[in-house]
Amino acid sequence: MTEPSLLVDRQGRILRLTINRPDKRNALSLALLDEIGATLAKNAGDPGIGCAVITGAGDKCFAAGGDLQELAAIRSTEDTRAMSRRGRAALDQVRAFPLPVIAALNGHALGGGAELAVACDLRVSAPHAEIGFLQAQLNVTTAWGGGTDLALTVGDRRALRILSTSARLEAARALDLGLVDWICAPGQALDACLATFLEPYLSRSRDVLAGFKAPIAAHRRRVHAELAATEEENFVRTWTHADHWAAVNALGLGAGLGAGS
Repeated sequence: MTEPSLLVDRQGRILRLTINRPDKRNALSLALLDEIGATLAKNAGDPGIGCAVITGAGDKCFAAGGDLQELAAIRSTEDTRAMSRRGRAALDQVRAFPLPVIAALNGHALGGGAELAVACDLRVSAPHAEIGFLQAQLNVTTAWGGGTDLALTVGDRRALRILSTSARLEAARALDLGLVDWICAPGQALDACLATFLEPYLSRSRDVLAGFKAPIAAHRRRVHAELAATEEENFVRTWTHADHWAAVNALGLGAGLGAGS
């Protein structure tokens, strides 16, 4: 029997979502993104939940981008736009979840995985994990709102530098930039680290946590509503441009990485 791509379980007041494709570096297929969004939407009104955690199976990758085989078939403007909107819709459920959503970075968050990580409200990282917006290496821009989220998190100038240089940020550097909120101690299990980080949050009532997040989420919605069309148009243009496919071929990938580089 094939294992599910997303594992969902409750640990007390924590709703935990685990991307379960370690053999594919926890690549984000569109169906998996749909499932992440649908799971959060389904549980948004559960009074017993205090926060949600998104993590990956194994210790190498949180999510190393999109599914290459799936993305290889996306060539037309219409299909590219549909892919962008489908991924953004899923990440919008992360952004809109009424309680804090924490990305527990068990490993690298790259390309589309970095977009998922910054769609979350907070990030806890294993010491070896890296965050990398690698889209520019393939001559594309962010697809699912990650560029906007990054700018909201670290500021416009830093976001521009991170995106333009395709920097892979080690956990310590990401912490300095405010991109990561907590790093586990060397040798500390991620679950133990996460439990320590979440303790003060879970000591608060749902109403208090939801009340704190509400204006922050509303602000993010307004910013995304204003900038989504600009981000989408640039992604569609760069994804369908010959420069993107030339970069793909030069790297010997045989499929576009783009949003999921």
